[in-house]
Amino acid sequence: MASTPLPTCYVRVREEHANGFVEFDFAIGDPELYVELILPRAAFEAFCAEHAVQRLDDAAAQRISDDKRQWRHGEPRR
Repeated sequence: MASTPLPTCYVRVREEHANGFVEFDFAIGDPELYVELILPRAAFEAFCAEHAVQRLDDAAAQRISDDKRQWRHGEPRR
């Protein structure tokens, strides 16, 4: 029986706090649908490894933010 490939998981780091916590968005399958999470640095790295995440670069993150802004506030894309 062939296994079904799992959807891609995405991480967008929002902020790395001085106290060692990482604030980030986590998405499964669609980087525009995410939950906001915060973990200590070591737990964050383990979480990313466990889920084989694709980290969103600044350009991809900006595209998502621009799209959300357009839908939420009717503002044009940059």
